[in-house]
Amino acid sequence: MVAGLVSLRHCCRTILGEAFNTRVALPRASFPHPRPLAGARSFTISHVQQARSILDDEGEVNDDWILKTGTGTSGQGPVNIADELTEEDITPTWAEQQFAVRRVPVSASYFTGNATFVDNLLALRALQRKYELLPTIPKDQVPPVKWKTLVEYNALAGKSVSASKFKQLTNILDRLNIIEPTLMPQDVQDVLAWYKRDTQGAVSTQKERTVDEFGRGYGLGRRKTSVARVYVLEGDGQVYINGKTLAEHFERLHDRESAIWPLLVTDRIDKYNVWATVDGGGKTGQAEALTLGVARALMVHEPALKPALRRAGCVTRDHRMVERKKPGHVKARKMPTWVKR
Repeated sequence: MVAGLVSLRHCCRTILGEAFNTRVALPRASFPHPRPLAGARSFTISHVQQARSILDDEGEVNDDWILKTGTGTSGQGPVNIADELTEEDITPTWAEQQFAVRRVPVSASYFTGNATFVDNLLALRALQRKYELLPTIPKDQVPPVKWKTLVEYNALAGKSVSASKFKQLTNILDRLNIIEPTLMPQDVQDVLAWYKRDTQGAVSTQKERTVDEFGRGYGLGRRKTSVARVYVLEGDGQVYINGKTLAEHFERLHDRESAIWPLLVTDRIDKYNVWATVDGGGKTGQAEALTLGVARALMVHEPALKPALRRAGCVTRDHRMVERKKPGHVKARKMPTWVKR
């Protein structure tokens, strides 16, 4: 014990297990005075090792125990510790009680940096594993739903979450949302309802296209800077682009095949006629714009062909554009040839 020591119990706990005879040095947080006061007694570890035998089962000091080895300071006799200890010395302070209690976080994700997000992600993954064998419905038959935005989720989580991490949550929600509605468990319904936006009535619904009074189905296709406006109607397989036949407009065989690719993969080449106008871009961009336009116009007549057209890659808009040239470069990425001299 040193000056300012407030509890013998804390002293024993701090130096317990030391076998050599050295001066006791407790952490500064354990007592208020870093330097000993004049006239204060100083005890060695050999004294404190004997203190293990003076504490009863409840941690209290036996009154009849007296140190019989060594002295406190030179020239003094045996010290009666029980006489010198007061009620304040025996009673643990608030700081000692905090040291004695081990705090356990409520969440196992407390040390991850964002416990709320990690807990939500683990809960969704557990639901996905639990119900991954339930039957699902095609994604095109799922009613449109909007999840909470990243800003709304950050406000609920209390910490900022990156867009890539938030995408992990929405991917799992999309997977849970395609479970057969009649077999969807109640806990999954509750989770999906919590993540849905509050304003579900504002969800935009895509306008359903129908055949016009002339029996035509209309589709708009784009690729790079080319725009194709296509009309498809029942016929015998005629194709006219900007008033020209397919062979007159496209010299390359590959471009001709790309323009009518939706009709080829669905075996409808001799059942419909195609009338289209194409603006902008080159021949390849116009041909691929026609691919999307013909596919959309064909789905107006036969919506059931959408899965087949999607597998053929005809209904997905290709957003890739030509990258601009940069100053000092030959092209967008190419650099001039380096010459040492």
